[in-house]
Amino acid sequence: MTWSMSSCVITLFVLFLWRVEDIAEACSCSPAHPQQAFCNADVVIRAKVVGKKVVEAGNDVYGNTIKRIKYDIKQIKMFKGPDRDIDAIFTAPSSAVCGVTLETNGNEEYLFTGKLETDGTMHVTLCDFIESWEAMSPTQKKSLTQRYESGCKCKVCVFDGNYSNITVYQFCSIFTQHIFLKGVQSWPKVLRMAQILIFTKSAASVCMMAICIYSRMS
Repeated sequence: MTWSMSSCVITLFVLFLWRVEDIAEACSCSPAHPQQAFCNADVVIRAKVVGKKVVEAGNDVYGNTIKRIKYDIKQIKMFKGPDRDIDAIFTAPSSAVCGVTLETNGNEEYLFTGKLETDGTMHVTLCDFIESWEAMSPTQKKSLTQRYESGCKCKVCVFDGNYSNITVYQFCSIFTQHIFLKGVQSWPKVLRMAQILIFTKSAASVCMMAICIYSRMS
């Protein structure tokens, strides 16, 4: 094999590895918190999936046909979205490109969050919050109509117990002491509200959410 041929093979191999890595990383996102997902979504609905088929969605820049999975759904309730029922959702054909796989027997109810495209169709990905309705807690279900929207101006930050970011934790502690010294009667109520909103026992996370809520009330 000549040097030029070897060089070509090596180049192709490197490009192949780069492409594999690119595909592997094509769908990468952190788990969505329910409130953050609600706030970021164009549409939030509860629905059953009753059908599935592969559809064409135009062509890419190379002229190849773009495939999409179309799930026919029966909307049960809309929590956020347009003034009309959504009867179908679209997703990519595989999980490698963030496509979502759903049960289509019509027995499973889901909570869907997703984006509304310019043509009025709803699209979902693995990065959206999609959960079995049965698996959701009573508090999460209640928050869909009573709490999530009111907290959209707050950013949810989950503290994982790593105190390397001690500045945030110290700030929370100092702020809490300051509030108690001021004799703010509503602070315990605000803390309880924060606990309900973020579903975590982390003191720092609860405190940061409470500060956000308190600042909006003040």
